[in-house]
Amino acid sequence: MSRLIAIAALALTLAAPGSAGAQTYPTRPITIVVPFPAGGPTDALVRILGERMRRSLGQPLVVEYVSGAAGTLGVGRVARAAPDGYTVLIGHLGSNVVVPALYSLPFDVLKDFAPVALLPSNPFLLIGRTTIPAKNLTELVAWLKQNQDKVSAGTPGANSLPHVAGIYFQNLTGTRFPFVPYRGAGPAMLDLIAGRIDLVFDQVQSSLPHIRDGTIKAFAVTAAERVPALPDIPTVDEAGLPGLHISLWYGLWVPAGTPPEIIARLNAAAMDAQADPATRQRLAELELQIPPPEQQTPQAMHVLQEAEIKKWWPVVKAAGLKPE
Repeated sequence: MSRLIAIAALALTLAAPGSAGAQTYPTRPITIVVPFPAGGPTDALVRILGERMRRSLGQPLVVEYVSGAAGTLGVGRVARAAPDGYTVLIGHLGSNVVVPALYSLPFDVLKDFAPVALLPSNPFLLIGRTTIPAKNLTELVAWLKQNQDKVSAGTPGANSLPHVAGIYFQNLTGTRFPFVPYRGAGPAMLDLIAGRIDLVFDQVQSSLPHIRDGTIKAFAVTAAERVPALPDIPTVDEAGLPGLHISLWYGLWVPAGTPPEIIARLNAAAMDAQADPATRQRLAELELQIPPPEQQTPQAMHVLQEAEIKKWWPVVKAAGLKPE
């Protein structure tokens, strides 16, 4: 009888959420799914963080690129994966908030995923051609209202984050002007510098060199705090347009049902990486802003994602945006 009780107790222990499998995790390489092509900013971020996380976890992180359908193929790949901690998604505001508002997807970005950790973010800048007469954001809005039939704004593609940011800007300011979609941010920037378009919402890291060269004009940072590399550029709140916050924040997710012990292990590794001085320096060189530790928890990231969905989905749907 005692032997049967011992066997039963062992079986319950092995089946429990805090079983040896979770406690010894990881025992093999972890796949990080990037839902975009290789060579982009997400790729650079995961490789920088992955070096430090490998040391914390004791296992390598293998990057797998699953691009297509605006990132939904890669996100879906993780949604269908086993909830064992060996398949992790790195996504961002676009892939896990904005794009799901455009597509009818076979998964739910909140219910079918468990958040792991919030990663660094990159705020946007509202930039314009240097010949715009406005000297600040308030003057820019007034100028736009007087010249709406002559103004155009470039985007790196229809339904992109800068496109959605532009629509939100129009909603807040009561302005209307057409958007010109380009095949990426680079071509849009070239036309802005040449004066063929008037405005662009762009990430700090790609705008910075042109602002320093004086070939474009920056009106505001779309974040609550100024960017260290551009201390003279005010935030939208300071410039007179509070609430125009849009920042390309990144995060890690695993399939729903992943044991909490495994999520905690991954979160600890991500937080350790973001606290590492050498890693922080490399992220700063990309103009990425590291969130404070209290915002890096799974719970805090869930709150952020839920709030962003409530903010951006109505904007996308009211604008009638459709998949391209």
